[in-house]
Amino acid sequence: MKSFMMKTHKAIIGSLFVSAFLAGCAVGPDYVAPKDDLVGFHNKDAVASRQTTLPAPKLDTWWTGFNDPELEKVVQRALDQNLSLQASIARVTQARAAAQAAGAALLPTVDAGASYTAEHQSTQSPLGTLASAFPNYSRDQKEYVVGATASWEIDLAGGLRRAHSAARDEEQAAEAQQLGTRITVAADAADAYLQIRGLQARLAVTQDQIDTDAHLLDLVKARKQAGAADEREVAQAEALLRQARATLPTLRVSLEAQLNRLDVLMGAQPGTYAAELGADAGAIPGVPAIGTGDQPVDVLRRRPDIIAAERHLAASNEQIGVAISGYYPKISLAGALGFDSISTNHLLSAKSFQPVGTGALQWRLFDFGKVDAEVKNARGSYAEALADYREAALKATEDVEDAFMTLSQTELRTQELEQEVAALTRARDLSEKAYRAGSITLTDVLDADRQLLDSRDDLDATKADAARAAVRTFRALGGGWDAPQQLAQR
Repeated sequence: MKSFMMKTHKAIIGSLFVSAFLAGCAVGPDYVAPKDDLVGFHNKDAVASRQTTLPAPKLDTWWTGFNDPELEKVVQRALDQNLSLQASIARVTQARAAAQAAGAALLPTVDAGASYTAEHQSTQSPLGTLASAFPNYSRDQKEYVVGATASWEIDLAGGLRRAHSAARDEEQAAEAQQLGTRITVAADAADAYLQIRGLQARLAVTQDQIDTDAHLLDLVKARKQAGAADEREVAQAEALLRQARATLPTLRVSLEAQLNRLDVLMGAQPGTYAAELGADAGAIPGVPAIGTGDQPVDVLRRRPDIIAAERHLAASNEQIGVAISGYYPKISLAGALGFDSISTNHLLSAKSFQPVGTGALQWRLFDFGKVDAEVKNARGSYAEALADYREAALKATEDVEDAFMTLSQTELRTQELEQEVAALTRARDLSEKAYRAGSITLTDVLDADRQLLDSRDDLDATKADAARAAVRTFRALGGGWDAPQQLAQR
């Protein structure tokens, strides 16, 4: 027993030395991250020249830059309660477990076991026929086995190490995708909130217009009683009032849809927070400044979708090595140390000790091109992942350029609309005074009133669009999470 233990010990040590020597010999290409030769953003000057009273917030908590406590509460509640985000966290746990399992495949497996067997031997079986010829033969037999078994595949070609590296890359990709979900949830919650505030402002404008049109209708009716207006003018004023009132249902439907959307984003049944947001219709938040010092490479390092695409690319590169390892032999060792006895009295004695050691070599010498096909498939997957990564990088810069232009031009439109509303308000007030004096017709008043309604509605919608464009810009820049140093450098 002692001699066997020493031999086994030496064999294990020898295998460890062989495995350690081959550890740096993993077959397959070593991964090299792709380089991104991108020039600076050509629309950044349009955003850098914006005039705003709110300073630029930290990119990882951009929603605080709007200076709206309710917006901050909504976004934080969505980040805490959103179900898609919880599902993405669960996917990270799965990927982490897969990486752990792939790492465990590199190490020996040891199992302990015990068994008890009772048998009534047949005298007609080959063994029973021979054994029954001996005196004192007993057909009732028992066997007790206690011991441990170990098995280990020596990673000669590095296929297991490549598989472990691929699993870790996929784990990091899952982590990046979870961060991407976080960014999406924060941006979607902010977008829904801003649309709610915009729709509430438009409803308020419409209600003001209804009150104004009702006042105008009363004025026309009074003039008709005085003989200064006719039934046609009364009908025109009433039609304008009906037109303004008809706008309310459409706006209310849109508002309800965004309230329900926001509730779902916050992981709640639609209607849960509607009263809270509808009790006090807050103003549309102002748009903060946005830092434009980032270069495209900085955005690519920060955006989780690009990080995930790069990690998928790294994993597909490792899979090439896994496939190539199929060309090489596989060596496995197995052994068992245990005791085997027909009674418990001598189970743990030297006579019952029963060691077993085996070694196996497996080498696919001819398989009709199966390994060749696996290698080609792995290389094809890598080429696909590389194209996906490069396309994702281009789309990321496209997102930023579009967001910069949308934000700058929407704010310019807002400024023009503010001047238009101011001018139309003066024109409308002057028209009503002129109508009271009888110097113009009611048609002129109605036309001025209609133009003002349209312009005020357009202004509030554009203000909300400007704030939403800022959210889109923060999202395109990859804002919404605090980038760890190791990921930001990838």
